[in-house]
Amino acid sequence: MKRSRVNTIMAEAEEMIAQFGFRLPPFAWWSVDEFRAAMPEARRVVSARMGWDITDYGQGDFDRLGLFLFTLRNGELTDLRTGGGMAYAEKLLISRRDQISPMHRHIVKAEDIINRGGAGLAVQLYGSDPSGAFDESAGGIVFCDGIPRVFTPGEIIVLPPGESITLRPGDWHAFWGEGGDVLIGEVSTVNDDLSDNIFRDPIGRFAEIEEDEAPRHLLVSDYDAWLG
Repeated sequence: MKRSRVNTIMAEAEEMIAQFGFRLPPFAWWSVDEFRAAMPEARRVVSARMGWDITDYGQGDFDRLGLFLFTLRNGELTDLRTGGGMAYAEKLLISRRDQISPMHRHIVKAEDIINRGGAGLAVQLYGSDPSGAFDESAGGIVFCDGIPRVFTPGEIIVLPPGESITLRPGDWHAFWGEGGDVLIGEVSTVNDDLSDNIFRDPIGRFAEIEEDEAPRHLLVSDYDAWLG
């Protein structure tokens, strides 16, 4: 993705987020120079990979296969393993109309995906085989706002604004905006995007950026290269 395209997506996301009355934390608005000046006090933001995240999954077609995310908070895997402390994470996402977030599952993370406003949120579901691999013949059970719901293989559940679905490790899922763009909340156990996303197809988690202009704000995938 070109940096100019990333910057445009950020600006559009800012407008949609503000439209729904949501406010991002102060570090969201730092320029590259402001971020560098805030180090090392901001080291926790960097190590937890909090911040802007725009991906085309390495496929070069964001409008068809992509997602906007902002990680608001993220805990420690050590706390999750010991069963105490900051064992949680929160994200804000935007899925555009018919824009696919591709079929995947998590190894560790359990998550609530919440429609915060806009169009319907379509979630397609499959179960896993005993090894955890994708199984096109497997269904399962999820919870929708605390109520158990049995799903058949490939079933699509459409969540209107205000409704949510709980996905546990091994629940294969893809999602998109149904009939329009949708603002999504994600509340989960600790998030590790470097190793805890298993995709059905051989794709990447992050976009490759072509630097054709200066960043509006850094992406979480920029931190290593731009902040050291």
